[in-house]
Amino acid sequence: MAIRHCFDKDVDQVLFEGNSSVKRVILNRPQKLNSLNYHMICQMIKELKAFEADPKVKIVILKGNGKAFCAGGDVLASYTCQVAGHWSYGTNFYKKQVMLDYLVATYGKPVVAIIDGIVMGGGAGLSLQATFRIVTENTVFAMPETAIGHFADVGSSYFLSRLPGFYGEYLGLTGAKIRGAEMVECGLATHFMLSKDVRLLETALDEETSDTKTISEIISKFTHKSNHKQHGAYSRLEIINKCFSRTTVEEILSSLEIEAKTKSEKWILDAINWIKSACPTSLKISLRSIREGRTKELEQCLIQECTIVCHIVRRTVSNDFYEGVRAILLDKDKNPKWEPSKLELVTDEMVDRYFSRVDEDDMEALQLPARSSLVDTMRPKL
Repeated sequence: MAIRHCFDKDVDQVLFEGNSSVKRVILNRPQKLNSLNYHMICQMIKELKAFEADPKVKIVILKGNGKAFCAGGDVLASYTCQVAGHWSYGTNFYKKQVMLDYLVATYGKPVVAIIDGIVMGGGAGLSLQATFRIVTENTVFAMPETAIGHFADVGSSYFLSRLPGFYGEYLGLTGAKIRGAEMVECGLATHFMLSKDVRLLETALDEETSDTKTISEIISKFTHKSNHKQHGAYSRLEIINKCFSRTTVEEILSSLEIEAKTKSEKWILDAINWIKSACPTSLKISLRSIREGRTKELEQCLIQECTIVCHIVRRTVSNDFYEGVRAILLDKDKNPKWEPSKLELVTDEMVDRYFSRVDEDDMEALQLPARSSLVDTMRPKL
């Protein structure tokens, strides 16, 4: 029963619509905030490859039904499989998810991601690889993985490390939620528009060609100046850089606590509270992953992240991921027992093991297919 749930094949969890030249890939699992399961990922890979090979198809639009674009991978389904079967279920799911993200990142045709709602974890890994990343007043972005004993993955060591200053470290370590306007400001998104205009945009795109410049001009016609005021954490980038440029998580936390003594700003207190409650090992993995990602290409980032995931799900060093899922998502007592329980008890040697080759006879490293193009997800605003 549990393993069947992991590979749940309920019909119409992804819808494929559109005309001969414009295809829509619509995540259709709103009751689960469009969280991705194995079958959905396989469907999208199959159809996206077919669209790419079809010369009549000019544009692909990614979107989600309901109040979320995608809240991430279906962690509970994957967890259930791993507990009921073997840890390799988790790695197989993750590898397939990375294959989808890499396909979008290297797609031979323009991909327009309409992020009109919640986007977290695996949803960010999918949408933030698109050519155009459109957000609205409904958009909420976060990478909250450290709360469940995981780390900021699905390509985030690439796209977070390329944000201005040390804003990527801030987002990856604190699980902070930011709105659509702030995503445009920092470079995660390319355009901000009102949710009510999304259908009008889609209609306009139905008439157009695959020329990227033309698509950009059409999207710009619907771009809206946000009423967002500079009260978000991004407006405090100087303080973020001062704190999150520190070498270790311990030093980052100490720097934040010093700032909190003279500044009663909510985002600082929230960051402190998150770091104190999140998994200590996950925080250290995330910091190193983002830091190393600055000097790596996307392929290298995805391969390294996959290695880390393998170590996490096979419990190479600790049981923290399973304990985090139990406490936060399953039993919901919100009282995970991390091991080690404190940042200072997580040694460099422990963290090193997550970045080392997986010592398992039947475990193969992630092999990404050769692709001819790569979307620059951190290009200047269009």
